[in-house]
Amino acid sequence: MRSTLRRRRPSAPEPGVGGPARVDRRTKSLTKRLRPGEIAVIDHEDLDRVSAEALVACQPSAVLNAALSTSGRYPNLGPEILVGAGIPLVDDLGPDVMSLTEGHTVRVLDGAVYDGDTLVAEGVEQTEASVALAMEEARAGLSVQLESFAANTMDYLRRERDLLLDGVGVPDIDTVIDGRQVLIVVRGYHYKEDLVTLRPYIREYRPVLIGVDGGADAILDAGWRPDMIVGDMDSVSDRALTCGAEIVVHAYRDGRAPGLSRVEQLGVPHVVFPATGTSEDVAMLLADDKGAELIVAVGTHATLVEFLDKGRSGMASTFLTRLRVGSKLVDAKGVSRLYRQRISNLQLVLLVLAGLLALGVALASTAAGQTFFGLTGARLDDLTSWVSGLFGGGS
Repeated sequence: MRSTLRRRRPSAPEPGVGGPARVDRRTKSLTKRLRPGEIAVIDHEDLDRVSAEALVACQPSAVLNAALSTSGRYPNLGPEILVGAGIPLVDDLGPDVMSLTEGHTVRVLDGAVYDGDTLVAEGVEQTEASVALAMEEARAGLSVQLESFAANTMDYLRRERDLLLDGVGVPDIDTVIDGRQVLIVVRGYHYKEDLVTLRPYIREYRPVLIGVDGGADAILDAGWRPDMIVGDMDSVSDRALTCGAEIVVHAYRDGRAPGLSRVEQLGVPHVVFPATGTSEDVAMLLADDKGAELIVAVGTHATLVEFLDKGRSGMASTFLTRLRVGSKLVDAKGVSRLYRQRISNLQLVLLVLAGLLALGVALASTAAGQTFFGLTGARLDDLTSWVSGLFGGGS
């Protein structure tokens, strides 16, 4: 009997992009748990390059931003990186999008966000053309940001003059730095590649390894143990904090230290360094004050665009800090792009053959070499005669 059952035709896929939502106002916290195919929901005005690269590495199916990814204050690099990687970026969705339930499957279609059949928020889906236009408009207003940057720099100089000039307020530490080289690692641009390139340097000089917040995890992931961890402890793992490194908690000038309670809960010995500015500034000033012979920086911020890309007025402090330690500072950021092995296998074989040929010519010009080649030739003649006799006798 012919079966009367019919195969059910598969339903057509829903339009747009879908996936489980991961929601967090702090992008760097979100990227720690974001998985490929999920949808990142953030509230990040002027999305910077480091955050965008971290998002791209997680391979989300889309990024939803409650704020403007480019506000027009300056030409930030994040949106261009996301769109260039082929990840849909929807901007200016407003606070309602942050109410999405963690893990719920949502759908994004033409700039609108749906939870099931419910419209949650509507925004603007960015394209390469819209990002390029926003960047061009932001460049036109860059002069205003330059003036603000200069004003913040002077304000920092007035507040931290004693620290910058005389080292007033630098705490005592147990790590011995005097007369040694120091490698400061910040989880910034190209830090992974640069650490790989610096392996020979680390093996030979054994510098003091200082991780700035998440930079401590970068050191551990590369196979070393940090000697010191400096920062406000908001992006460093418990594994790093309990690895045996000396902990220096960066506090505000008024005494507030957001990361202090976390360190105390872990029961880790620590010292507190109150200072205005960024944690990477604190690490450089600490290394300089304690007598570092050389300070090698990986992943730190060196250019004006990078300062502005962090989106914080406090980045002006980094400019003056670099002036303060400039005679000792070597910026290793991007060294992996400067030095890359370009020798192919064929070139390597030819190089070895050329070396052997040169060695042979050098030996042939000496009495000992001539004797060696004579004996070798005689041995080869004996071997040839033996082989000929062996096969000739059997014919």
